Amino acid sequence: MSNDIYERLREFLDTLPTGFPVTPTGVEIRILKKLFTPEEAELTMKLKNEPEEVSLIAARIGMEKSELTAKLEEMVMKGLIFRVRDAGRTFYQSYQFMVGIYEFQLKNLDKEFCKLFEEYLPYLGISLASLKTKQLRVIPVESAVNTLNSVAPYNQIKELVRQQELISVAECICRKEQKLLGNECDRPKETCLAFGDFARFYIDNQWARQINVEETMNILDLAEESGLVLSPTNTQKLEAICCCCPCCWPILKTVKLVNKSKYVTVSYYHAKIDSDLCLSCGLCVDRCQVDAIKDQDGCFEVLNEKCIGCGLCVSTCPEQAISLTEKPQMEPPPKDFRATLRKIETERLAIQHKS
Repeated sequence: MSNDIYERLREFLDTLPTGFPVTPTGVEIRILKKLFTPEEAELTMKLKNEPEEVSLIAARIGMEKSELTAKLEEMVMKGLIFRVRDAGRTFYQSYQFMVGIYEFQLKNLDKEFCKLFEEYLPYLGISLASLKTKQLRVIPVESAVNTLNSVAPYNQIKELVRQQELISVAECICRKEQKLLGNECDRPKETCLAFGDFARFYIDNQWARQINVEETMNILDLAEESGLVLSPTNTQKLEAICCCCPCCWPILKTVKLVNKSKYVTVSYYHAKIDSDLCLSCGLCVDRCQVDAIKDQDGCFEVLNEKCIGCGLCVSTCPEQAISLTEKPQMEPPPKDFRATLRKIETERLAIQHKS
């Protein structure tokens, strides 16, 4: 069979919020051929980009309900589509490649797929960098939040966690991928947190285990101790938190290379150093995950436009010379992840119309 069905699938995935750009090497087609059978590709293109019950899908595409349910469940378990369960009802939808299908490959990763993804990543990165709205943002660790006079509710990480009814934890896919590529990281592995619908999806698929609030707090404390940056969904509603390191997470790798972090991620704060209290011990330089603190002739200085406001440098300063400062004129994040994706989709369409 020719590549035509995979080219059509590529075009379909490119209509979803974060896109699936074409490349000169054709690596995107190789990824799709590895993940999807031709039958799965066809069925994916018949789904909507919103949750829909099987009975409605079956009537729309002319397939028997039980047969369709079996096929959709098989595709869910392969991480090709998304499933939502709510009040005894089950819904299915197509889903974007990243954040989405790639992350859903947690239990299916092999070295071949990792190499394909690394080859494709620069093209995805260029596409997403042009968008003002990001899928993830940076939220300060709890100890750094305590240095602020007032904190918006969506930036109070532990308070947000206390409000959650369903929580899961899974292995970090970024660190798993790098291990398969021979670049194993020594940071904690089981640190990816999900809440609500995402938690249910991962738990039901046996990709993650359910945990309570207390264990979640322990994981957040371990993340801070290990120098991991907290990166939740760019939403007011807490839906997922990645605990990230710069050796494995592509976004932090990129921030280290650029002068202005706002082109790569969203943060609401930057650190500041009180020169009168600073002893120039240099601990903050080692603690910073994005090289945003520089030694200027024995005086340590934060590069504001590079700093991501993670707060990891705050808790390790022996003289409490570092605190966080709120960035001016920052808009609140969208209400939930669907709203975030709608904003991204609108921005992509506007860029396409200009070109």
